[in-house]
Amino acid sequence: MSIASLTATSQSITIDISYLNLDQQRPTNVLNIFNTPKNSGYMGAKLAIDDSNTTGKFLQQHFNLHYFTTPKSQEFLTYLDSEYQQGRRIFILDAPLSDLVKVDFWAKNKPVLLFNVSESADELRTTQCLAQVFHTIPSNAMKSDALAQWLLYRRMNKVLLVHGSKPEDIALATSFKRSAKRFGLKLIDEKQWDFNTDLRRSTQQEIPLFTQTVQDYDVVYVADKSKTFAEFLPFNTYLPRPVIGSAGLEALAWHGVIEQWGATQLQNRFNDLADRAMNEMDFAAYIAVRSVAQSVHKLHSNDSSKLQDFINSEKFELAAYKGRKLGFRSWNRQLRMPLALVHPHALVSQSPQPGMLHPITELDTLGFDVQESHCK
Repeated sequence: MSIASLTATSQSITIDISYLNLDQQRPTNVLNIFNTPKNSGYMGAKLAIDDSNTTGKFLQQHFNLHYFTTPKSQEFLTYLDSEYQQGRRIFILDAPLSDLVKVDFWAKNKPVLLFNVSESADELRTTQCLAQVFHTIPSNAMKSDALAQWLLYRRMNKVLLVHGSKPEDIALATSFKRSAKRFGLKLIDEKQWDFNTDLRRSTQQEIPLFTQTVQDYDVVYVADKSKTFAEFLPFNTYLPRPVIGSAGLEALAWHGVIEQWGATQLQNRFNDLADRAMNEMDFAAYIAVRSVAQSVHKLHSNDSSKLQDFINSEKFELAAYKGRKLGFRSWNRQLRMPLALVHPHALVSQSPQPGMLHPITELDTLGFDVQESHCK
């Protein structure tokens, strides 16, 4: 190591990361076991800070995490600006699409590093492009493609599509229809669930009748983001067929059943910290902080502009318990990653599926490739 390098690494640096949560009122669910823990995301970021400081102490790098939550959009934006005025430049954002758009507008020409860890809307990766925001949560399209690839691989080509009436359910259904067309699947029927009955008492009467169709189907895809009715479909459909999507087989960035590539150790550390299993949002926040830390370790700098340029470059690689190094797509700043196909108690498969080809990386068969996105 050169004298200049020794001098650079001998200087202690501090990295402040702010986690901002816009606390949205989440839809109620008759099966309250599916309610997302209130500290989802934040606990993943907290574990990543601990892991980063373990390595950082040898490099004289110290990471701090600051947390703020509010149910009010204007307070969220005001606090973000106040943090910036205090000199903080790195932000983890747990907020919906409309507020992320406002943040991106606020961030124009500012030396800030921003990560979206909760909003999966496809628009943010295709048309409503955010020039300043990295996405560590997978898009709806990535998940739909992961499931559609598996159906193609298993030759389950005929799909009954069922979706709820909420905007987020319609968005999931639209995303899956794109994936079905992309991978040559046939949608034999599409049905919208808008019943208000208590399915705990009427499942065996309502579901079989609702899922009866003229044509046979191989599988039922259900789009129900809040799990209002989806979990009642398995084993109750008119034809005895698998259920995928929001129930049954799900495509997720992370789940408690993932054990390979050192994941068990990560799961154990998280469980010791949070006293619960790590979920997808925790993992997204964990990856966001680790992306920052990896860049700081590499550059030995807390300059947000330098960190942003490095993270957005082909030189950036992140080990993330996925069996391969990950990086971000330069055109829409979406993290490339394999997705786990899981049911509640086991890992079934991982997408991209075998045989999926791409000129650069098969990870870009999940979600919007460069020619499919208006983002540049």
